Amino acid sequence: MLDLTQHPHRRFNVLNGSWVLVSPHRTQRPWQGQVEKSVRDRQPEYDPTCYLCPGNSRAGGAINPPYTSTFVFDNDFAALLPATPAESVDHGGLLIARGEPGICRVACFSPRHDLTVSRMSTADLTLVVDLWATQYVELGQMPEIGHVQIFENRGQMMGASNPHPHCQIWATRSVPTEAAAEERQQSAWHTERGACLLCDYLACERASGERLVCENDAFAALVPFWAVWPFETMIVSKRHLTAMDELGAPERRLLADILRRVTTRYDNVFEAPFPYTMGFHQRPTDGAAHPEWHFHAHFYPPLLRSATIRKFMVGFEMLCMPQRDITAESAAARLRDLPEVHYLNR
Repeated sequence: MLDLTQHPHRRFNVLNGSWVLVSPHRTQRPWQGQVEKSVRDRQPEYDPTCYLCPGNSRAGGAINPPYTSTFVFDNDFAALLPATPAESVDHGGLLIARGEPGICRVACFSPRHDLTVSRMSTADLTLVVDLWATQYVELGQMPEIGHVQIFENRGQMMGASNPHPHCQIWATRSVPTEAAAEERQQSAWHTERGACLLCDYLACERASGERLVCENDAFAALVPFWAVWPFETMIVSKRHLTAMDELGAPERRLLADILRRVTTRYDNVFEAPFPYTMGFHQRPTDGAAHPEWHFHAHFYPPLLRSATIRKFMVGFEMLCMPQRDITAESAAARLRDLPEVHYLNR
């Protein structure tokens, strides 16, 4: 019989319709690849050379106000431009392009340069959640915006050019590829079964508990059955809601709580700053109700076996399908067993 802890197998991602190859027997293979230096030094509370600290100049010449909480501004080097013509080019169905107008913003979580989500208080993180919700509504109400993506890249390994606690918000005319795939899967489930895909999936995971990491009254954090990244997690709202604007005040505090608890566990995995990409998926902002959509967040961390070994998509993964050695169950067990006191505070 198939043993998911020993035998190579494929797992289906019910949320986006793709497959991942899992090879649990490969966790014993030796590693002779490139290693990365682990940075454990703490940052200063204020860095006069940081373009995100209060009162400092940015590359474009603007000067940050002396902000004392959160701070958001239009990205000085935006990947999307609002004045882009929304026109199409089509040469015989072979060469197709469409203009993509949009807006890119940067949101600072705190004036302190040395903090991370894992080391912020729940109260201060709640203010960040409030900012995210406000930005989602403000940008989503613009007629030319169909999707708002809030995401954080943490660590140089994940392309973060500045350690100051911040995230990016990209608002696009179209729904991007990953969100569109999740939209198709959730819509199909809702149409065929008259139910919510992630409500049903979360009930399955909570009943098992095998891949559950932690939870509170409003949210659950788990390693998805189909996880690709070594310690990938997903945060799912327990109540069916489609986006941040439906979160009540207690739920916003509980979202801040579980974000802090998950990121603390990440840092505690190897007792080092843990790089990741995190992002929220919520209903498109095209004016439709989207009752099939369920609010959730993804964490994608690349560290594999220690604070110095990383794993990105290569070879077979780029040519065929993603592949992982650490099973979702073993990753969840390791994260679940970690303390929720940050290693720097012990």
